[in-house]
Amino acid sequence: MDKKRIAILGSTGSIGIQALDIVRTHLDNFEIEVLTAGNNTGELIRQAREFQPNTVVIANTDHYEEVSEALSGLDIKVFAGNDSVAQLVSSGEIDIVLNAIVGFAGFEPTINALKAGKAIALANKESIVVGGELVNKLVKEHRSPIIPVDSEHSAIFQCLAGESAHAVEKIFLTASGGPFREKELSLLEHVSPEAALKHPNWDMGDKISIDSASMMNKGLEVIEAKWLFGLKPEQIEVVIHPQSVIHSMVQFHDGSVKAQLGRPDMRLPILYALSYPDRLPSNHGRFSITDHTTLSFEAPDIKKFRNLALAFEAMEAGGNIPCAMNAANEIAVGAFLEKKIGFLQMPDIIEKCMHNISRIYQPGYDDFVETDREARALAENYIRNYNGSTH
Repeated sequence: MDKKRIAILGSTGSIGIQALDIVRTHLDNFEIEVLTAGNNTGELIRQAREFQPNTVVIANTDHYEEVSEALSGLDIKVFAGNDSVAQLVSSGEIDIVLNAIVGFAGFEPTINALKAGKAIALANKESIVVGGELVNKLVKEHRSPIIPVDSEHSAIFQCLAGESAHAVEKIFLTASGGPFREKELSLLEHVSPEAALKHPNWDMGDKISIDSASMMNKGLEVIEAKWLFGLKPEQIEVVIHPQSVIHSMVQFHDGSVKAQLGRPDMRLPILYALSYPDRLPSNHGRFSITDHTTLSFEAPDIKKFRNLALAFEAMEAGGNIPCAMNAANEIAVGAFLEKKIGFLQMPDIIEKCMHNISRIYQPGYDDFVETDREARALAENYIRNYNGSTH
């Protein structure tokens, strides 16, 4: 394969760090063109010194001088601010953009990269959750391919290789069930952020770990799958699979089911997305089927994990409702991590925001930005006035 020039958005997060680990072992195949981070100046500076990108961006403008001074002796351009992140993805020197930014902040860079005709390795699922119809429109207009990085969507993407879209009957998105799969609903009221962050199988950032514990992460993935693969809601089924060995499955209209298996290691889907349509060899550990003599599956408990039900509701509602759900969730997760609200109060707040947001049936980009702002304000207000019941 030809050497690819990569922009990594969110290079200091879990996905970004693992992506750079891949680049480090495939220097003949990849070259870092752009690195961006939100606040982690120390890690960004270290990465820049090692990989010598053309450009570095620190989203928090307060840290510009620190980064600029640290890299002043190197041939590296330094910029600051979210606008710089969003604009730089259009650079002609970039072949593929790995969008590993967490949350709504990754939406504008995705839109701009698509408009510039860039291939996107997408870990920022919120881009499609918020504006799936707009994203798909731009994909078609600019012929900008999206290669999913989420392990579940990477699995579906791989299972569909060489298959006709018309042959797909349904897909199964697998979920580990998170750290609270076996806990009774009544016991979740007082679980701590520290307990919620302890995912049994995956090493992820704080926000995604909490989303996994509440199953909002799977809800976001359901909406993402709808847009990525052109599915109807009834064609998407979530299955709890505690071992995290089968990353997802596709059922075809002849009754056959194709699954993608592998170790729970995010470097595998990252490598696949960056090297696609080729497959590069890796020195990662190998999956052994004999180490997994028992694979189990169960239906999710949507009464216990209401966020999953809310995501299906948002998908059915369409318009700007998924955007409102996502914004409210980001605020609720932050409040839970700061111990301002309890675990079970997160879906309460999200539901109220979904039901009280100004409804827009055919939103454009500016509508999504306004919906995100309005939903965050609503969620913050509910949190401030929370008195034990949001109903």
